[in-house]
This record gives sequence, C-alpha cells and structure tokens, in this order.
Amino acid sequence: MMLTVFDTLRGRLIPFKPIDEGKVRIYVCGPTVYDLPHIGHARTLIIFDMIARYLTYRGYQINYIVNITDIDDKIIARAQESHVVPKDLARKFERIFLDDMKTLNATLVDAYPRVSDNIPEIIKIILGLIEKGYAYQIDGDVYFDVTKSLSLGKLSNQSLDDVWVGARVKVDERKRNPADFALWKSSKKDEPFWESPFGKGRPGWHIECSAISMKYLSEQFDIHGGGRDLIFPHHENEIAQSEAYTGRIPVVRYWLHTGFLTIGGVKMSKSLGNFITVRDLLKEYDVNAFRLFITSTHYRSPIDYSEKGLKQSSRSLKRVFEALDNLRQGILVGDQGREDDKDERVTAEVKIIHQRFLKAMNTDFNTPEASSEFFKLIKLGNQAFSMKANTVLLQSIYDLIIELGGVFGLELERTHELTDEEKRLIAERDLARKNKEWKKADEIRQKLKETGIILKDYPRGTLWTVERK
Repeated sequence: MMLTVFDTLRGRLIPFKPIDEGKVRIYVCGPTVYDLPHIGHARTLIIFDMIARYLTYRGYQINYIVNITDIDDKIIARAQESHVVPKDLARKFERIFLDDMKTLNATLVDAYPRVSDNIPEIIKIILGLIEKGYAYQIDGDVYFDVTKSLSLGKLSNQSLDDVWVGARVKVDERKRNPADFALWKSSKKDEPFWESPFGKGRPGWHIECSAISMKYLSEQFDIHGGGRDLIFPHHENEIAQSEAYTGRIPVVRYWLHTGFLTIGGVKMSKSLGNFITVRDLLKEYDVNAFRLFITSTHYRSPIDYSEKGLKQSSRSLKRVFEALDNLRQGILVGDQGREDDKDERVTAEVKIIHQRFLKAMNTDFNTPEASSEFFKLIKLGNQAFSMKANTVLLQSIYDLIIELGGVFGLELERTHELTDEEKRLIAERDLARKNKEWKKADEIRQKLKETGIILKDYPRGTLWTVERK
C-alpha cells in the first residue's frame, strides 16, 4: 500500500520514496527557548511524532532531529528583562521544553542539538557561501545576497519582488538588497558572542537549521517539517543558502507543514499573548485526550482550540479505556476455544477496519479518517465482548487497539501496579460481595476510589482500573 504525502514545494500529493531505502531522515524546527512551550508548539511536535511513529510502524528506520535555538534576540531581550545570563535562561526553558515533550509522549526524537553547540559548523558554511559569492561582509555582519539565488521564492511560490516586499527584516541601508538576510550578526554591548573570521558575533536564525540538518542528516534528507508560518521566510531562506552551499538540489525531498492552532480563529502566539501553556492544559486534561484532539483534524488544516473539543476528546478517550476494560474482562474469564459464525464475522470486520486505517494514514497521514476507523474498532470490541466472543478474538482486538493507538502516540496500556494494601482491599471486597455484605463492599469501593482505583463489576467478575481525567 503506497504512502503519499503533500509536498509544500510541489503543491500536491507525491508518492513517498526516501533517499535511502528503508531509512527516513526527518528534521523539524524546534523552539526558541525563552518562555514556556504553548500548545501551538505542541501541535506541530505531536504531529511529527505521529508521522515518525507511523513511518516506524511501516518498518522504516527513523533518524529524527529537532533543533534547540538557544541564542536569539528574544532570548537576549528576556534575559535582560529578568536580569539573568542568556545562557541560564535558555537552559531553564530548554529543560522545561524537554520535560513537556516527554509528558506529551513525543519521544521519538533522536537528538535535540543546540545552536550554541554547533557554531563551528555554522561558521564553516558561512565561509563557504562567502567564497562562492553568495554572501558578503559589512562591519562584522554577514548577509546572504538573495539576487544570487535561483531558489528563493519557490517554496512560498513568490517572485523575488514579492520576497523583497514581504521580507521581515529590519531596514539596513548597508545591505545590497532589502531582502538580504543575516548569516552572522556582530555582537553588541553585553550580548553573548563567539569568535569568528568575521569578528565577534552570533549566527542568524536561518543558517542554524541548515548547519544542524547537514551535520545530523547529511546535505540531502527526506522530510523537513514545521509550522506553516515558517514557510516564509525561514524555510525559504534555508533552501536558498543550503542549495547555494552544497550545489545539491533539492536539499529536502519533502516539505511538510502543519496548520495553525488558533483561539477564536486567531493564530496562537506569544507575541499576541493568546497562548495556553502545555503545563496549564495538562492540569485539566489527560495527555491522551489532547493527542486525540490534535489528531481529530488533518495536520495541514487549522484547528481551533476549544473546551468543547477537548471535553469531547476526553469522552472519546473514556470510551477507549472502557472498551479495553471490557476486553480484559472477556479475556480473563472467556471461552478460548469457542468460535461460531458471529466470531468469523467480527474477525473479518477487524481486518477491514485495519486496512481502512492504513489506507487513511497512507494518504498524507489522514488522521481524521484513521481516527474514525479506530473508533469503529472500539465499538466492535464492545460488541465482541457483549456477544461473548472467544478469547483469541478478544485478545486480537485488544492488541490491535493498543497497536493503532500507539500510532497516534496514545498510552493505553495500564501501567499502575497495585500496592499490597490495594490488593488486600480488592480481595476483601470480593469476599464481602460473595457474602452479600453490600454495604461493606460499597465502603471498600469508595475507599479505593479515593486512592484513584476504580472497580468495575461485570456479570463475569470485577476488574480494576485507574481513575482518569
């Protein structure tokens, strides 16, 4: 079953074929670490975590890199406001970012290289661009000459005149062209700097991603991702400088961009102050519910944050866990050998659902359609439990729910281990129920609930689960 992806550069769905068979190299632009990560950042990284998971599920070997911008104008400004050293501020928010990614179960990234750890690689590329005539120096600053590039504008489908008009750079009369962008910035008073052949200074924004991606993934790689707001100027400039330096075209085989996460239709951003931090969101909602909310919309489309949407995702998650609890109960006390026409019908439906799930994911990671199939599997699992299907079938449905949920990055396996006291109380309650001591059984159930253990009574026995948001 062929996988197709939407390549921003070509503007259409393209069959996916990595440069090296069986291996996929992915680079995603990471955070500038000067504040708490918000859920707009989280959307992009959850999406690419999901993409990496699905590619792994298909059998590819993944090398997935996300950079950390730990030196930048915003970091310097925030450090000065807070009266701290920029490096200390960056390390603080880097730790928080990495902790948040772990909490979000976005765990497939192989490395988070810092800009500050790759200054020699950055300087080497800048020197190469100067030598090739693509860059020039002015008073310790180095700029890329956009008129020398045949690449600039092709990602965002703009002419060079459009690029000049839309360039988001400060007016500097020293530059040859308005859209020329900084590769190296000379240091100002009380700013961090590194020694270089151009003088004391620090890298520009765009050059860092070219240098880091080349170092970790080679001069050409398979997937470059990020939010759609990075198409211009950041990714546009990356292409121009990378192709100018290496002479390799294309530098990236597939460009994938996520839509905005909005609030009331307005893009979530720190500059607008309309953002919700990852930590604040996860105080109220289960991380699995948030991931379901994110994957309920196709990654290229905008998604509007709403309490209603997250509550719906929470209810959907509850259905998943209830189905898993039912299947565990059926597996525990079911009839392993029995199989009839109903079981055969369910087995056939499971295979069809699985194939439809794969077809959706193979069409540019269409998670809304894949999610629809996933919840058909949940419904089918409940039906199989109700009709007392054989345990082999129940186990296969259970395993497939865990497997497909894993593609979405859902942590569905029960990880809680009962304490000796919890085990004792459950056994005591079972005895009370056998003796028809209903009041005592209810008291024990309530006591366990207060510790986060929920007991569910079925005709075929009692199962425990953990309380969830």
